[in-house]
Amino acid sequence: MNYKILTPTAPRIVSENDNKGIYEIDNLYPGFGHTLGNSIRRIIHSSVPGVSMTSISIEGVPHEFSTIEGVVEDVITIILNLKRVNFALLGDEPQTISIDVKGERAVTSKDIVAPSQVTVVNKDVHIAELSSKTAHLKMEVVLEKGIGYAAKEVRSKNEKAKIGSIILDADFTPIRRVSYDVENMRVGDRTDYNRLRLNIETDGSVSPKEVFLVSVETMISQLRSMQAFGGVAYVPAEEASFKTVNIDNVATGKEAEGDDENQDANTKIKVDDLPLSARTVNALIMAGIKTVAGLLRKTEDDILDLEGIGAKGVDEIKLVLSNLNLELKAKK
Repeated sequence: MNYKILTPTAPRIVSENDNKGIYEIDNLYPGFGHTLGNSIRRIIHSSVPGVSMTSISIEGVPHEFSTIEGVVEDVITIILNLKRVNFALLGDEPQTISIDVKGERAVTSKDIVAPSQVTVVNKDVHIAELSSKTAHLKMEVVLEKGIGYAAKEVRSKNEKAKIGSIILDADFTPIRRVSYDVENMRVGDRTDYNRLRLNIETDGSVSPKEVFLVSVETMISQLRSMQAFGGVAYVPAEEASFKTVNIDNVATGKEAEGDDENQDANTKIKVDDLPLSARTVNALIMAGIKTVAGLLRKTEDDILDLEGIGAKGVDEIKLVLSNLNLELKAKK
């Protein structure tokens, strides 16, 4: 019998429109749609680099709770408006942009003066309103590239701010929205193979296709580090055979102990780390079920009684548990 798991087709573009893209992968082995879809979604949310404002200095402004003479908005509102401006940055070095305007007028992202390494993606964002002819707004903003979110409290401990500079919270992710759907499809005589559809929306500073490729490369690099385990050279899946069981271990119970340890570890897995659909995860968490251990205390009927979970959700849960060599509590 051939135990080799078939590899899926190469991803294909369903649609791409500016900052939105839809991509599909066919012929995924049963269950792998959620396994890969949830993994890619989580990597995209947490690990795609982007650009954020990290500090700002405004002439005549000592702190973020100040107001500026002749400017309608206070400093906090100006900072919030600036955070709506999306930037693309060439290279990894921090860059400084500036705004220097006078007179009675509206200030938008078109007024930003930036070096050649910086691209202002959306140039129609309102930043401030100058209400008098003598009003003057002069500022400098530092942009940096990074990953994830960095609170200003943490950054202020690690970085020395210039006098008059206000350190900001930095949200580097260029992702606005990402979701995935899985549907069954026919492969040969089987109808339970998966088709994975990924929907990605960015802030425009990076394309959805680039985001998809970066997330896949990140996953590959993480798994590649596990190719040598315990000093044993990596063996490709097509060349690997099933693990042989040492009869001496079985006789002494060592093999069984190892299985028990694995099962104990699996019961501690959080529900939102399982390859389940977002709907199922949300329903379980709302019902107070947060770990695999909590799931194992429920029967199939108990799960069906939960709001938001039907027969399809139960089948999804049973499949995930079976992959962990676990099952729901037997009916009485």
